[in-house]
Amino acid sequence: MDSFQKEIDERTNLTASNKFELLLFRLGSDPHGERSELFGINVFKIREIVPMPPVTKAAGTQSPMLGMVNIRGQIISVIDLPAVVGCKPKTALNILLVTEYARSTQAFAVESVDEIVRLEWKQVLSAETKAGGRFVTSIARLDSDQDSSRLAQVLDVEQILHEIMPSNREEMAATMTKAAGRMKAGTIAIAADDSRVARSLIEQGLRAMDIPFEMHNTGRDAWEKIQSIARRARDEGVPITDKIAFVLTDLEMPEMDGFTLTRNIKSDDFLKKLPVIIHSSLSGEANEDHVRSVGGDAYVAKFEANELSASILGVLGGVPA
Repeated sequence: MDSFQKEIDERTNLTASNKFELLLFRLGSDPHGERSELFGINVFKIREIVPMPPVTKAAGTQSPMLGMVNIRGQIISVIDLPAVVGCKPKTALNILLVTEYARSTQAFAVESVDEIVRLEWKQVLSAETKAGGRFVTSIARLDSDQDSSRLAQVLDVEQILHEIMPSNREEMAATMTKAAGRMKAGTIAIAADDSRVARSLIEQGLRAMDIPFEMHNTGRDAWEKIQSIARRARDEGVPITDKIAFVLTDLEMPEMDGFTLTRNIKSDDFLKKLPVIIHSSLSGEANEDHVRSVGGDAYVAKFEANELSASILGVLGGVPA
C-alpha cells in the first residue's frame, strides 16, 4: 500500500514541472491494412486496465457501442475504440481501458497496451495545426529529440463521448445565469481548452451569461495573451482585474497545461489576484482534490453548466463558488 501511494504521489507531483504520463496503446491497422499507429490517453483518466471480460450486448446496441460489462458490481458501457477511429484490430479487442471522465465511468476496448511514458507538455503539439482527425486533440513527440519520428496521437475523449453518447449539454447553456452587472466595464474572460467540443460548449455558456471572452487552444497561448494584457495594464497604471475578469482553464493541454498556467498566474505579484477557474474532465475525489491544490479559485467538472455558472458568479462576487 505504501508503494502504491508513493506511485500516486510521484505521478501527481509531475504537474509541478509541466509533465504528465501518457498511456500508449494500439488499435490495429488503418483501413488500408498498413502500419499500426500508436495512440495515447492521459494516465490520470485511467481508473484501471483489465483483460477483456465477457460483454453483454443489449438489444438495439449499434457500433461503436459494444455493450456492457460487470466489473466488481459496476455496470459499465464499452466502446469499440478501433471502430471509432477507423482501425481494424489485427488480433482482437484484448484489453479494456476503464476511464473516469467528467464524473462518469466508461470503458474503451483496444487491441493492446504498449507502455506508459513520461513526457513534458511541450512535447505535445496541438493537432489542429497538424494532420490530426476530428478525434485527435494533439500529437505527442515521444522522444525529447525534436527530429524524432516516434509519435503518438492523443485522443480527444470529450469529442468521442460527445458523438457516441450524446446528451443535452448544448441546451444546458440556456440554464446559466447571466452575469449582468457583475463584470467591470471593459473586462473580458480568458478561456483555454484544447478540445473542440469543450470550446464549443464553453463558448455557448459564456455567451449565454453575456460574458465577453477570448478563447485559446493551449495554455501557452492563453499565458501569452495574459502577459500581453498585463503589460498594457501596467503601462496604464491599472490592476489586471480592470482588464481580465477571470481565467477559465482546462488542465490537459498541449505545450503548457492548466496546472502550469495557474501557477504562473498565482506566483506573479501583478497577476495573483486574477481569479482562475479550473474546468476539467479529470474526476474522482483524489484528482479533484489535486486540481484544487494548484491554487485555483474554483474547480468545476466538465460539463456541469449550473456549477460553472455558480463558480463564475462566485469569483465575480455574485454567489459563493
